[in-house]
Amino acid sequence: MDREGLADFLRKRREALQPEDVGMVRGPRRRTSGLRREEVAALCGMSSDYYSRLERLKGPQPSEQMLAAIARGLRLTLDERDHLFRLAGHSAPQRALRGDHVNPGIMRVLDRLCDTPAMVTTALGETLRQTPAAVALFGDQTVFSGMARSLFYRWFTDPDERRLYLEDDHPMYGRVFTSLLRETTTREGPRSRAAALARDLLGRSTEFAALWDRHEVGLGHPDTKRLVHSELGVLELQCQTLLDPDQSQALLVYTATPGTESYDKLRLLAVIGSQTLGNGDWR
Repeated sequence: MDREGLADFLRKRREALQPEDVGMVRGPRRRTSGLRREEVAALCGMSSDYYSRLERLKGPQPSEQMLAAIARGLRLTLDERDHLFRLAGHSAPQRALRGDHVNPGIMRVLDRLCDTPAMVTTALGETLRQTPAAVALFGDQTVFSGMARSLFYRWFTDPDERRLYLEDDHPMYGRVFTSLLRETTTREGPRSRAAALARDLLGRSTEFAALWDRHEVGLGHPDTKRLVHSELGVLELQCQTLLDPDQSQALLVYTATPGTESYDKLRLLAVIGSQTLGNGDWR
């Protein structure tokens, strides 16, 4: 572990990151060059004391999980993330076709959408980041582990996953999710996590097995999604997608047509999200 190199790198990246880069408002009396330590700590989901000790050449060697959180909080590129891991005495994470590291450009866009339902997902339907409004709409989809991280997997194994969607739309979504999993499995190969997920589902769900046997590909999501919220009822939303091909990730942004009932409900949802998640610790 290169303590001096690690501390210097963290400090330089922190000072280079501006409040506007992470969706914060720059106060009129702000004198700090870049972000404050406590602000970076909040972005990383760790205590200010822990982060400060790293910059002051103190504390234990950070774990890979903590380093991954720091890389996300500081909006590091993949090269910068790998450098961070090596400074801390770890091997750089393997760069898989589909990784959990969110592109800094995608994160900058997400930071500016805190009042809009938006999330970053992988090709397997695993949610990596959500805005407060997205958590208010979908629930926290980042808490799952193992195969359950995948929306495709939960759709066929967890009945609660379908409550967000109108029952009339369930057959269509089953076909779409199976098609997407088929395409990902073909692209990533028989030894991939996608293939393992498909094999597990074949043994668990007769519905999935029947849809898989149809060998459908290229089924896109509907232009309008009808989602059911426990407090607001049905919302008809359009989903815009920004793709990051290097990481096989997508930024999904949900909007409603101005002047519609769903548009008014979406504005209420932003209030619900801010009340639920407080001052932005979602990052």
